[in-house]
Amino acid sequence: MNERPNSWVLHVDLDQFIAAVEVLRHPELAGKPVIVGGRGDPTERAVVSTASYEAREFGVGSGMPLRIAARKVPDAVILPVDAEAYTAASHEVMATLHAHPDATVQVLGWDEAFIGVDTDDPEGYARRLQQEVLDRTHLHCSVGIGDTLVRAKVATGFGKPRGVFRLTVDNWMDVMGGRSTIALWGVGPKVSRRLAGHGITTVAELAAAEPGGLVAEFGPKMGPWYGQLARGEGARVVDDTPWVARGHSRETTYQQDLATSAEVDEAVRALVERVLEDVAAEDRPVIGVTLKVRYAPFDTKIFTKKIPVTADRDAVLAHARGLVGKFEPDRPIRLLGFRAEMPMPEDAREGHTPTRSGW
Repeated sequence: MNERPNSWVLHVDLDQFIAAVEVLRHPELAGKPVIVGGRGDPTERAVVSTASYEAREFGVGSGMPLRIAARKVPDAVILPVDAEAYTAASHEVMATLHAHPDATVQVLGWDEAFIGVDTDDPEGYARRLQQEVLDRTHLHCSVGIGDTLVRAKVATGFGKPRGVFRLTVDNWMDVMGGRSTIALWGVGPKVSRRLAGHGITTVAELAAAEPGGLVAEFGPKMGPWYGQLARGEGARVVDDTPWVARGHSRETTYQQDLATSAEVDEAVRALVERVLEDVAAEDRPVIGVTLKVRYAPFDTKIFTKKIPVTADRDAVLAHARGLVGKFEPDRPIRLLGFRAEMPMPEDAREGHTPTRSGW
């Protein structure tokens, strides 16, 4: 049951957002397979940021190398990423949602937000939101309705595209119980495989799993959390407190593999400098560093280290260089990424619902 008779969580998710923005800018692309990624050149090393539904029918998805996407859909229109355009469109959408004085809005990113609202007709409220967003921005969205944030988020997937779907304690297990654990928000392929190693393959099996076994596999925090996810439980209140980043990260895909230690060192130094510019803008020190390396052709490793609290750029760079020592020698490198972790300010939210992480 809801905490209050008419208290609902709505999850608003824009349909194929980036591709949709591009179609608005280029109406002649409507109905065509559109792929957005990198600088729009499939001969360069880049990945797909998003694809229109027409392109997805050919198996194109976010994160796929652009050259592979181009092979899958030879007649696709491939466009470069234009972050400024997407930010502007997102601003209009979120302004539409914030225009409801009776709602609490928690923005999750460019294309999605949670809304907390008291209503006896959540479907009707959701349909009105969809129409208002469409009227103001010409963008379509789907809305998930739930009695927790988790259920609302998962419900949206059943409403896509342009639909509304409700998941509550009453129908959660009927809808989700037989599905693979990877269908849960927050469970990726690696976690799903680890669960399968313990004979847990469905949401219902995870929901009923022995807590001690989950703790042994994932630790005292994440183990119980995965069990909670499987039951659709969790926060019921939408929190509009401004989000505070736990870290900043940057990554670069190189058009030519880095083949020498000097090239790697220079690339790491450049990444660290860019990230520390973002960190300095928040006036917070660094408490951890992470290096992401992708060897040719596509083997990715991530190395993380907690460090003494410091605002010294040279010290952070030294720790980053220390992680380079864990790289496999003589392997060509196609991508590097660096992340700096920061302490949370005193007024940051404890237990904030995760949205987008660094890596």
